[in-house]
Amino acid sequence: MPRKRKLLAQLSALESNTSFPQIDALEKLNSIPGADPSPKSSKYFMTEKKNSPQLQADFFNQPCVNLAKSFLGQILVRKLPDGRELWGRIVETEAYLGGEDEASHSKGGKQTQRNTAMFMKPGTLYVYQIYGIYFCMNVSSQGEGAAVLLRSLEPLQGLDAMRELRRASRKAPTKLLKDWQLCNGPSKLCQAFGIDRAFDQRDLTQDAAIWMVPGQDLPGEQDVVATTRIGIGNRGEWAQKPLRFYLRGNKFVSVVDKKMEREMAARGHSPCS
Repeated sequence: MPRKRKLLAQLSALESNTSFPQIDALEKLNSIPGADPSPKSSKYFMTEKKNSPQLQADFFNQPCVNLAKSFLGQILVRKLPDGRELWGRIVETEAYLGGEDEASHSKGGKQTQRNTAMFMKPGTLYVYQIYGIYFCMNVSSQGEGAAVLLRSLEPLQGLDAMRELRRASRKAPTKLLKDWQLCNGPSKLCQAFGIDRAFDQRDLTQDAAIWMVPGQDLPGEQDVVATTRIGIGNRGEWAQKPLRFYLRGNKFVSVVDKKMEREMAARGHSPCS
């Protein structure tokens, strides 16, 4: 297809889509003359992505804490309406254990219209809004009402698109975001990947717009920091439980626990390079 016809087809696909919140930003990206269409990648980017295996139902069918740890190093893929793909390596998660967990949206086993996805089969997305503005994305696991929050990603492909989507979602003009600032927080990664409530209750093993593939160089136990969760307020003992997991030494993590890392080093747990 000639370049002009291909560009018109991409713009037409964007204009016909009504569920994507940052359409203007994507149209702007597609209209930049001379833009480099080649993906920006890291050593973790799998070049043979068309043939790479997608994570299936048996991967997600794990107890919540196990799944939260197993997500580290795996790759989230988001296909935009124009066909381009955004890739990000998962580097930080939090586990929410369901009814017994005082910090969980499903505490007490209560199921509501908002948290229904937490009670659906493992691998179901639970997307909710905070402060009436931002979105957070979770994935259901084994256990009644249990789910894993995706906190931070290491961007691998489509960084320019992520940057435009982040810029479009913020009200005031700001400086150009650096790579490590794109997805280092749960609402930031949702902005960068164009995730909103329309993705709630979608199945990661079946959806055409979002899925996961296996990562390369998966971390060992010595590479994973287990520490307290972020921003859960006064939840008694649950505020102190080590249910947040991140890749030690990774600069894309949202909040680093230096004390825990020093304790790990004192025990002789050196991170792999």
